[in-house]
Amino acid sequence: QVQLVESGGGSAQTGGSLTLSCAVFGVTSYGSRYYMAWFRQDPGTEREGVAAIDGNGRTYYADSVKGRFTISKDNDKNTLYLHMGNLKPEDTAMYYCAADVTTFYRQNMLVPPVSTVWGQGTQVTVSS
Repeated sequence: QVQLVESGGGSAQTGGSLTLSCAVFGVTSYGSRYYMAWFRQDPGTEREGVAAIDGNGRTYYADSVKGRFTISKDNDKNTLYLHMGNLKPEDTAMYYCAADVTTFYRQNMLVPPVSTVWGQGTQVTVSS
């Protein structure tokens, strides 16, 4: 059984940086190949896919964060990261780690399958 625990959220100023972490427990339940992603959501808004990475290290980004955010994975530590650079106030949201056995990237969009396992979320607040 897979469990995800996010950390690293906090407050930053516009133009600053933050790095989020997602510890993955029970990853062997997925076998040798699985997909991971970051999503975010502000209260009252729709959930937005931020970035995704597959078992081969291929990455995908939402247009809104491309060139500013970097998703990476440390398989030895079983940890997913999201480095967030050049932060903007519109990046303010609760950020959620996600994992699944199928891709999050479909038809040029980041969409979670129904079987996705979610972390509890970590808050990111960016002020001007």
